Amino acid sequence: MTQRLREELVTTAKRMSDLGLTPGMSGNVSVRTPRGLLVTPSGMPYADLAPDDCVEIGLDGQVRPGQRTPSSEWQLHRDILGSRSDVQAIVHTHSLFCTTVSTLRRPIPALHYMVVLAGGDDIPCADYATFGSAELASNAVVALRGGLACLLANHGMVALGSSLPAALKLAAEVETLASQYWHAAQLGTPHILDHAELDKVRARFASYGQTKRRATDRR
Repeated sequence: MTQRLREELVTTAKRMSDLGLTPGMSGNVSVRTPRGLLVTPSGMPYADLAPDDCVEIGLDGQVRPGQRTPSSEWQLHRDILGSRSDVQAIVHTHSLFCTTVSTLRRPIPALHYMVVLAGGDDIPCADYATFGSAELASNAVVALRGGLACLLANHGMVALGSSLPAALKLAAEVETLASQYWHAAQLGTPHILDHAELDKVRARFASYGQTKRRATDRR
């Protein structure tokens, strides 16, 4: 199982880079394991990553000997997974528009109904703390408060998911929302959808998409 997760982690990290969500070697990805988590290594080009480069860490923070140095944000990943039993994977990016909005230290508001995919009425911004610090990890846990994504002030963003593909998909969606917010703000103040409307959207999403058809319905 762990080997499969290593392969999926590398695939996700490379896909994250291909999508342009991670300038240079910035950003990192993790996935829950039976003993803790696997996280991408520190300072390695995504194109060069191999499954054995992923670093296994216990929820107690212990790194198994003989591995590469883990991402400087390993504690961010560990603390979020430790506080959220519903989360299986985390994608952290320094994507352009999320990072730009994070420097304003404000949330991404509900200028588009797709904001509900992140679990709330907006996408909050965690208070600033130095990268790789315990304080940053704590601030992110507070900002997420049951949601699935947040900005990190003057830093980037974090997206959570029930799987690696789900976390990456949400990270890309949040970057799109940040881009829409930035562009709209150049023209004026965007109109924001209220809670009642967002609840209608959630109800619609509950039955959105394809459902399995019965064999007798197939043509």
